[in-house]
Amino acid sequence: MAWDEWEQLKAEALRQRQDSAHMRLNGTDAGGAGGVGGGGGGAHGSSGAPGTYGVLKTSQKDLAALGRSAHTLYNDLWDRARVAVPTSDSAATDLTQQGFALGAGLQHVSTRWEEQLKSLMDACAHIANHMHVTRALHDGDDGYIARRTSSIALLDAGFDERVGAPGRPNGVYGEQGKKKE
Repeated sequence: MAWDEWEQLKAEALRQRQDSAHMRLNGTDAGGAGGVGGGGGGAHGSSGAPGTYGVLKTSQKDLAALGRSAHTLYNDLWDRARVAVPTSDSAATDLTQQGFALGAGLQHVSTRWEEQLKSLMDACAHIANHMHVTRALHDGDDGYIARRTSSIALLDAGFDERVGAPGRPNGVYGEQGKKKE
């Protein structure tokens, strides 16, 4: 590729990025605003290197924190966001009885608010429950994987000629003649 071509491609990519109103899901802006981990690099954010896209690394602590946050949001929505519904319904009924068309509009808004609130609360409950179930399902995975790979490594070492000198017993299995108690 010629140098002029390279410069042209860089300028075109920059222009597209500046003109684009699309959301980027694989990183954050150079300023580091927003995103998990504070933007770029770190344990959870994207470092921007192509080889790191799609790498998901999380711990039980992260899952528990996410579940707690979803549960807290659910409780806050239950305690605070529902407060407006009975008041709005009462006002809508009162306005309708007095002959104001605004009553029907307010009732519609109140009904939609309640529907959307229930949907959001369901999503929060689903996230909280899923994080709890995920933690329970995968608690033993690390131990199981470690046990399986360590036994494979021991078996592999038994067939590896480099472990012991040719013609000599392999030291991986211990000394022959001594019984384990």
